[in-house]
Amino acid sequence: MRVAMMTREYPPEVYGGAGVHVTELVRHLRPLAEVDVHCMGAPRDTAHVYTADPGLTGANAALTTMSADLRMVAGASEADIMHSHTWYTGLAGHVAAQLYGVPHVLTAHSLEPRRPWKAEQLGGGYRLSSWAERNAVEYADAVIAVSAGMRVDVCDAYPRLDPARVHVVRNGIDTATWFPADEPFGEQSALRSLGVDPDRPIAVFVGRITRQKGVRHLIAAAHSFDPDLQLVLCAGAPDTPEIGAQTAEAVAELSRTRDGVYWVQEMLPTERVREILSAATVFVCPSIYEPLGIVNLEAMACGTAVVASDVGGIPEVVRDEVTGRLVAYDESDESGFEAGLAAAVNAVVADPTRAAEMGAAGRSRAIEEFSWESIAEQTIAVYQAALAGR
Repeated sequence: MRVAMMTREYPPEVYGGAGVHVTELVRHLRPLAEVDVHCMGAPRDTAHVYTADPGLTGANAALTTMSADLRMVAGASEADIMHSHTWYTGLAGHVAAQLYGVPHVLTAHSLEPRRPWKAEQLGGGYRLSSWAERNAVEYADAVIAVSAGMRVDVCDAYPRLDPARVHVVRNGIDTATWFPADEPFGEQSALRSLGVDPDRPIAVFVGRITRQKGVRHLIAAAHSFDPDLQLVLCAGAPDTPEIGAQTAEAVAELSRTRDGVYWVQEMLPTERVREILSAATVFVCPSIYEPLGIVNLEAMACGTAVVASDVGGIPEVVRDEVTGRLVAYDESDESGFEAGLAAAVNAVVADPTRAAEMGAAGRSRAIEEFSWESIAEQTIAVYQAALAGR
């Protein structure tokens, strides 16, 4: 079986959960099948790389992405299975499947209908991305949802899709890469260079600056954090300059009202992120939409308690009062959500022993229930069923 793995992100250009997912899935699929990676971005020796049609320079980003998709179709002609990830390559998977008469398997990491704020970033391109996703999902031979909650969303957003074609294969975590660091405050650590006090509790956020990740809610909640609690924000790559400016203003205002606020805007290597997660008393995930949330698994694997919003697939990862705390999110009561975040974070920080127990339970859960070996085997089973159905 030869698989064309179609993705926007692939190492070394990985900046989101979908990119992490593809990286690990490819690594664990290769003992089971022949896998060719088809990606976008800079040239590399580890994958077939496609760029936009130079004749579209300066055009809307969604349009240039689609031109790269068509080039990807031409390069994947030898595959038995097309496996696309996110709307960025959904068009490639769909067209290739039609052209070559092979199955198209699509992994749904997020859904455009659930992210209307993307119109701020893409303009009219949001309508193109929404069309590309809908077309790919509705015609796919199989759709993989990364959580049970995501499966519900897929079936709700695309009622024309036969629910029998939607399979749940959850995201995973490599616990040999993500584990508690021995010396998170070592001489070369990011925390030491920032000036973080190792004797005070630490709350950490890691993620992109986008409305989906709820960064503004976290910053608002931080005004009510325990005064001794430090906040480390590893947040960059804003969706739009406007969101970036709003975040900068909010962080500046927070810093005027309390000390111990540290903002890391550049993308850190895995080792440095692992140190920061390991040093944290609590990791905070304030997402307003999250199909699963790999970053929560990363924090749990590092032995850190998690406070997260009770949305999407997050409750399938974070067990309330066991590996952390879940906070209800209601878009009609954002101030209530922010107050709930602050209260949950303060409660975890106030009991260091309990926080450590939650962290230990989180690592055990990551090891026992989210292995990539199992995810690769489940994915192969989806491929085999798709091939049999042709």
